[in-house]
Amino acid sequence: MCCTVASSPRAWSCWPAARTGAIVADAGTEKRVVISDDAQALATSVARRFIDRVAKQVDRGKTVHICLTGGSMGGAVLRAAAADPRTGGIDWSGVHFWWGDERWVPRDSDERNERQARAALLDGLDLPAENIHAMASSDETLDLDAAATAYADELAQFAPADRSETGPWPGFDICFLGVGPDGHIASLFPDRREIQITDRATAAVRDSPKPPPERISLTRPVINSSKRVWMVLAGADKASALGLALAGASYLSVPAAGAKGRKRTILFVDEAAAAQVPPTLIDRDY
Repeated sequence: MCCTVASSPRAWSCWPAARTGAIVADAGTEKRVVISDDAQALATSVARRFIDRVAKQVDRGKTVHICLTGGSMGGAVLRAAAADPRTGGIDWSGVHFWWGDERWVPRDSDERNERQARAALLDGLDLPAENIHAMASSDETLDLDAAATAYADELAQFAPADRSETGPWPGFDICFLGVGPDGHIASLFPDRREIQITDRATAAVRDSPKPPPERISLTRPVINSSKRVWMVLAGADKASALGLALAGASYLSVPAAGAKGRKRTILFVDEAAAAQVPPTLIDRDY
C-alpha cells in the first residue's frame, strides 16, 4: 500500500501501488517523490493513477484536459494505461489530449511524440478525432513560428471563462513531463530564452541542444497552471537532475525545478533515478 505524504498538515489519500517511498520537499509547492522499484513498475504505477483520475473526473461529468509527454517513459506509461482493464470502460468523449512539446519533423516520423502516443494508447480509444490536439508538422503548410502560434490559438479556444488561475489556455487536469539528464522539461532547455518566456503559451525552438534541432514547446506559465504536474523519471542518468530539482535549483538552469502544479506536483521515479537523493528526504514508511 502506498500513501501520499504531504509537506503540509493536510491528509492525502492512499493509492495502491508497488513498494514505494516518498520524499517530502519544497513545502511551498507540496512536491512529493514516489519511488518504484524499476521502470516497468514505475510505468504501471503512474498509469494506474492516471486511469483512476480520468475515470473519476469523467464520472463527475467533467471535461478533462491531459497534456502528454514523449520519451521512453512517456510511451511506457501510455502502454500501461492501454493495458489497464478499466480503460475500455471509460467514456473518453469528454477527454482532450494535448502535448507539452513536439519535434518539428514530418507527420509520419517516428520521432513525433504524437505518433508514439497514438500507437501506445490514443488510437485504441473510442475518442473523437477532434479531442486529439496535435501540433503541426514540418511537412505541412505552416512554418515553425506560425505553427507555434496556431497551437497557442487552439489552446485559447479551450480556455476557461474564469482565467484567474490560468491564461488563455486550459488548465490541464494532468500535465505529464519527462525530465532530461540536464533537467529540461518539454522543450524548455537550461539557460535558453524559451524557459524565460512568460507572455505567450507556446515557443518555437531552434538549435535545440538535443536533436532534432527544431521543436514547438509549451511555455512555463502553461505548464504551471496545470492542476497536477506529474514528472516521470527513470534511470541513473536522471539522478543528478532529480537531486537538483529537489534542492531548489534555479529553474533557468534546471527547468524541472520550476515545474509545479496548482494542486499537486509529483515526481514519479524508479530506484535508479533516486540514487542521489539524500536519505533524510526519503520516508520509507510511505
